[in-house]
Amino acid sequence: MGHLKSAELRDRTVPGDDFTPRDAETSGGSRWWVWVIVLALILGGAYWYFHGRGTEAQSSQAGGAAGAGQGGGRRGGGGGPGGPMVVPVVVATAEKGNLPVYFNGLGTVTAFNTVTVRSRVDGQIVKINFTEGQMVHQGDSLVEIDPRPYQVQLEQAQGQLAKDQAQLHDVQVDYQRYQLLFKEGVIPKQQVDTQQAQVGQSEGAIKADQAVVDNAKLQLVYAHVTAPISGRIGLRLVDMGNIVHASDANGLLVITQLQPISVIFSLPQDQLSGVMSKLHGAQLNVDAYDRDDTTKIASGKLLTIDNQIDPTTGTYKLKAVFNNEKGDLFPNQFVNVHLLVDTKRNVTIIPTPAIQRGPQGTYVYVMHPDNTVKIQPVTVALSASNQVGISNGIQAGDVVVTDGTDKLQDGSKVEPHTATGGANAQGGTNGQDGTNAQSGASPANQQSTAPYQPPQTQAPNSQQQQPVQPARRGKRQ
Repeated sequence: MGHLKSAELRDRTVPGDDFTPRDAETSGGSRWWVWVIVLALILGGAYWYFHGRGTEAQSSQAGGAAGAGQGGGRRGGGGGPGGPMVVPVVVATAEKGNLPVYFNGLGTVTAFNTVTVRSRVDGQIVKINFTEGQMVHQGDSLVEIDPRPYQVQLEQAQGQLAKDQAQLHDVQVDYQRYQLLFKEGVIPKQQVDTQQAQVGQSEGAIKADQAVVDNAKLQLVYAHVTAPISGRIGLRLVDMGNIVHASDANGLLVITQLQPISVIFSLPQDQLSGVMSKLHGAQLNVDAYDRDDTTKIASGKLLTIDNQIDPTTGTYKLKAVFNNEKGDLFPNQFVNVHLLVDTKRNVTIIPTPAIQRGPQGTYVYVMHPDNTVKIQPVTVALSASNQVGISNGIQAGDVVVTDGTDKLQDGSKVEPHTATGGANAQGGTNGQDGTNAQSGASPANQQSTAPYQPPQTQAPNSQQQQPVQPARRGKRQ
């Protein structure tokens, strides 16, 4: 059986059978070209990948250089390749003029007079003749207190006065009779003197009665409460029907005088001598500005200075008065106060933004006729609002840069612009400040003093980027 099994196994490997080893060797040798094709595809893909990345990088660098060249042309105002960068700036012309000198402080509006109206008699309120927030004049009727008790007191006092007046008449007649009898020797002198004393007592009683009558009339007057000053009424503190007393602490209402009105503000003690020297000669003008210190509310006069310096803050208080015809100032309102103490005449004035500060001190960029700038050290004499007075360094007519200085160096090429408004934005003698010069960075709001070449269209840039786009799409695939 063992021989048969081995014979049977050998017979299965006969020629022509699909599973013979020779056929397996033949089929494996016939597929070598498949591996050659796969290897060629891998090598071709690797070559295409790395070669395409290099081409794309070179195209991107070329496009970026072209874009930078065009961007440099735009920033430089259209300068040619390799030329110096032209910086657009805002300029202003230095002028000769008068520069006001202000001392600035923080202030609070206070009513020129404040009165808490109280009742001077006891009684019930029967009528209220005002509305809250009403403007009243001195003497206007405000509140009426029940006058009937005081009318009764007046009548009683008048009755007692009439009684004493009748008694006085009686003693006066008796005194005249006693004098005749004394002359005839009928009565003694003592009786005449006694009658004369009774006349004096009756006259004194009449004076006391008259005072009681006057007091009763005064109580009737007090029952009609009137405005002691002209001003604005606040919120009422009582209602009709309330019982009020002369001893009440809250009162009936509060009146504040708004026309005129005062402002109390503070200044540093170092400025006291300058204010005192000017105050003795003439009145000083005071301007009140809003919380942001941008809008002037009203103008007035300096009234007085406090008699001491606050040791905790090192400041002293001043009081200014304003007519306040329009009612723009209101009690307890916070304001910024500008006190005009002097006016410097015939000084060189430039806008404050033109002043630059560095390790060597203050300087400005002065523009030359060839549109180049030079650093020029200057000496600031005084500063007021948005204008600066220069005592040394530049002269009237010099053109200085007010905006765009962050990109400048000594000798830089510039493209000058002036802020909208021309001389008004330069802070000339017309009193305008130079705040508009800071907004000159936008060409739409500027008036150019030199030709400004707009940047070229984006067509060249787009043409340079055209070859790059197919490579990027091929990469995504």
